[in-house]
Amino acid sequence: MQFKRNIRQLNYQIVLPKRASHKQNRDDEMERLPMVEGEMNSELVNFQKIARNILPHPGEIPSLPGIDIYGETLPLKGEVGGDHLIYIDFHKRFDLDARIQEALLENKSDVAKTLQENRDKAGILLADASGHSITDALLTAMLHQAFLVGASYELSLNGEISTDLFETLNTRFYQSASIDKFITMIYGEIHRSGEFRFISAAHPLPVVFSIEFDRLVNINQDRMVIYPPIGTLPSAAQVDARKQKSSYGYKPKYSVNTINIMGAGDIMLLFTDGFQEQMQGEYDFVSEQLEACLREVKYGSAREIFEHLKENFSVCVPEPEDDVTIVVVKKGW
Repeated sequence: MQFKRNIRQLNYQIVLPKRASHKQNRDDEMERLPMVEGEMNSELVNFQKIARNILPHPGEIPSLPGIDIYGETLPLKGEVGGDHLIYIDFHKRFDLDARIQEALLENKSDVAKTLQENRDKAGILLADASGHSITDALLTAMLHQAFLVGASYELSLNGEISTDLFETLNTRFYQSASIDKFITMIYGEIHRSGEFRFISAAHPLPVVFSIEFDRLVNINQDRMVIYPPIGTLPSAAQVDARKQKSSYGYKPKYSVNTINIMGAGDIMLLFTDGFQEQMQGEYDFVSEQLEACLREVKYGSAREIFEHLKENFSVCVPEPEDDVTIVVVKKGW
């Protein structure tokens, strides 16, 4: 009885906290809002710094005898966006002499021979993630790191960057990306002879300006194979293809397209779709202005051509709606 009486006395002494009013909760949330916004802005700034570190620097532009290359990404917002550019100068990124020696010591003469051929070419990768926000750069940052790690392994195994790497990248992004967030991509290697071999994943095809004919030359698109964006369909060529379920089928094995820049002084352009589609898709700089712009600066260097295109583009499209990336490849005289 005494125990129960003590419990009753204790219950009377318990004071429940007052329930906060709806107004108080709202006021507390408003007080926390600047703090949350500040944290988010800090995180975005930090992410932008990280993404900026993987942008190509001028020193990364490939140096290749007989070929002049220059290009940049023009992000819509801030310093980074959904477009991304990677240069592969095989001399600067890799110790080809050491890799060739290693291959010979392992009795891989075929790999050593293929590695030797990298001295005469350079690689260019353009990627365009859906969207053009700073956070969309996350997808291309993932691609950047995965591609460069894979490229190093490919050189060790095969002596070159093969389509197998892109089959693996496509499968990995299919497993991790959503259907509304995808990447279009073109990767190609330009040989000092002017031959450009590339694969395209739903990316705009290259454009070639002929010095001899003083105009853009037609590229037979019927002979070019273009694949779906990276990560939208699983790769049928992957050994694990049966483990990847898809309601929309499978992507066939990548094949390589070839374009030849035959004439001295000829110009090839690579670009993302922001160079073509502006003003809600109503304006196409490539079809409207590109040929005339190239005539005006056709004897310039790759960088001079780029700067001229950039200036004219900004005049024609003063308020762009998308990121723009342009790479100029010019064959020497």
